[in-house]
Amino acid sequence: MRKIIRLIMGISFLFYLCTLTGLLFFMSRGFWADIPLMEYMKLSSNFVPFKTINGYLMAISNRSMNLIIPIKNLAGNVAAFLPMGIFLPYFFRRLERLKSFAITMTVMILCVEVLQLVTRRGSMDIDDFILNIIGALLGFGLWKVLASQK
Repeated sequence: MRKIIRLIMGISFLFYLCTLTGLLFFMSRGFWADIPLMEYMKLSSNFVPFKTINGYLMAISNRSMNLIIPIKNLAGNVAAFLPMGIFLPYFFRRLERLKSFAITMTVMILCVEVLQLVTRRGSMDIDDFILNIIGALLGFGLWKVLASQK
């Protein structure tokens, strides 16, 4: 039974990784090859923490934007990395400790943000990083609760 669960988790993890890769790099809003990289960086980067998050929260509170857009962006960034908090410690014993997991996720998400910027398949937004980390840590907390019930 344990082998079957591990197989199901492995298949689920592979499916999740393929889906996440598609969402992060192939379902983006566009590919801006016709402008210089520095110009693209200026237009698509945010290095001010909570700037985007606050903008979306303001849009929700004053109804200046279709509610689907901020909710999808905020919740989507949290949800995107939540499964990592379950899969990584399940498959990698070293990542069962919060510090190791948090460091790994920080590096992984920073790499994703830089790759999105360099490939021009998204933006480099510190708020995406914050929301992704929150999602991963929520998943890790969920995994800890589930693992302690064994």
